[in-house]
Amino acid sequence: MGDFGGKIGTTVADSTPHWPAPPTPPGAKTNVLIVLLDDVGFADFGCYGSEIATPTIDRLAANGLRYTGFHTTAMCSTTRAALLTGRNHHAVGVGCLANFDSGYPGYRGKISAAAPTLAETLRGVGYRNYMVGKWHVTPLTETGATGPFDGWPLGRGFDRFYGFLDAETDQYSPELVRDNTHVTAPGNYASGYHVTEDLADQAITYLTSHVAATPDVPWHMLLAPGACHAPHQAPIALIDKYAKIFAKGWDQTRSDRITAQIERGVVPHGTELPDRNLGVQAWDEHSADEQRLFARLAGAYAAMLEHFDQHLGRVIDTLEATGQLDDTIVMVLSDNGASQEGGPLGFVNAMAPFNMVKETIDEKIARIDDIGGPDTHSNFPHGWAMAANTPLKRYKQNTHSGGVRDPFVITGPDRIVDASNAGELRHQFCHVSDLAPTVLELLGLRDAAASNGMTGTSFASSITDADASTGKTTQYFEMFGHRGVWHEGFKAVAYHSPGTSFDNDTWELYNLANDFNENHNLATTQPDQLRDLQEMWWSEARSNQVLPLDDRFGERFAENARRHAGSRTNFTFWSGMGHVPSDVAPDLPSSHSAPRTSTRPETSATQVAY
Repeated sequence: MGDFGGKIGTTVADSTPHWPAPPTPPGAKTNVLIVLLDDVGFADFGCYGSEIATPTIDRLAANGLRYTGFHTTAMCSTTRAALLTGRNHHAVGVGCLANFDSGYPGYRGKISAAAPTLAETLRGVGYRNYMVGKWHVTPLTETGATGPFDGWPLGRGFDRFYGFLDAETDQYSPELVRDNTHVTAPGNYASGYHVTEDLADQAITYLTSHVAATPDVPWHMLLAPGACHAPHQAPIALIDKYAKIFAKGWDQTRSDRITAQIERGVVPHGTELPDRNLGVQAWDEHSADEQRLFARLAGAYAAMLEHFDQHLGRVIDTLEATGQLDDTIVMVLSDNGASQEGGPLGFVNAMAPFNMVKETIDEKIARIDDIGGPDTHSNFPHGWAMAANTPLKRYKQNTHSGGVRDPFVITGPDRIVDASNAGELRHQFCHVSDLAPTVLELLGLRDAAASNGMTGTSFASSITDADASTGKTTQYFEMFGHRGVWHEGFKAVAYHSPGTSFDNDTWELYNLANDFNENHNLATTQPDQLRDLQEMWWSEARSNQVLPLDDRFGERFAENARRHAGSRTNFTFWSGMGHVPSDVAPDLPSSHSAPRTSTRPETSATQVAY
């Protein structure tokens, strides 16, 4: 009878029942809330030197710790894959975006079934797991009504899911999924709806339902808002507020932020701002109208962050009111640095170029009052992304620190985050692939990380000891051909210009131990050190499925669309069918005939032919 611990006789009278004990984690009940923001720069939290009001995050930092050496993977899907699995992202099949499968083991756009997620690991010891917000580690061609669902949150260890599967969504009209079913948003712009508030509502519903039904069972929640990925959409009053604040421009903002960072110890004394990123003009070189436009685009971004912080405050207040906060580890981080995807001049409608419609500066200015509203898909210019990443170089997608060095805040019960250390900084190098092993160690489950194949290095020791060595020695980086490797304080990094030979990339060398923001290139003075790190990068690349190097971007989107459609040239959409996500629908920007609608007595359909 297997593991049955009782006795089965002929009748109940001569039988002994047995009820197996449910799995339980060791030690005191400890919940885990991981808050994963999107495209938020190193300097954007108030507690990291920003003008943006983030009182909830700042309160968590004041009661916990801020890390200054936390690193990610430079992109959203890849950071999520590393966070969820405790492994390097190429090693689990998500070398780039979930938007495409390049046909190679490291680039499937889907987490390998052989790599257990943190949720799957915690489920095995009795946790309930909740996912709210952006997922983006399922191939988007698998996000339709027929799945397959093995890569959706419920297929990877989460018990409930409410959010969206794509990289981004309209904040007023999102493409939402509940568990394994596409659903319609419960409101719209006219009714006062915003997806950030909706996600917070759902998180609160899960948490209050949990404590009411199973108060002794621990839970783990991943709360991943759309903020601050484009489209930047937020309440107009907040946009007005920040448009005025950022009228000072990105140069003054960078100067103000590094001053605040030095005062707060976030960056070392003596840290200097690097030159502006290539292609970013001085603020004063722009016209008054351009400055007004750019300030409002920055205002929409900042408003989106404060708006999320307000609703995160509701979640934290709920934990406190229900008596759960004192038993909860809370972590807040960003998935990569601020985005360069707004281009040099920003966008009011960032989707226009994808449809071969050029948005002139005059057209942008003419729509300045629409920014952040329901008819816009705005993103800010490079200059503001540079300021968001102060004092770091480059942006999201790049392996320089502006793409991969991010804010990280942690707080928790006194038994985990000692109250005597509250408000302190930690400067150890750590990486998002180290997060799951750290969580497991904090929960008394250190052996689970190793048994599940997690290769990240726990930095739990640094929480109580500012000088602790975590034991981590090496971390590679790669994104769209940009490369980098950190080893025992030194970092080698190469920017790659798309379409050029990888052999022509120029490698730089920095000693991060005394050069926080990669300002002093040692490549010519320490060539042997650089050569050793380059060889180390190739070794890491071979062992983590990074190869072949691939710098294509737009081509991969087109390639995936063609492969998904295959030889099919006709599509029929029947009345009553469910939602069809954009990456599952026919590629309408391609050549196609006009839609033809047919009606029958009880059914109707729309047909599209290529």
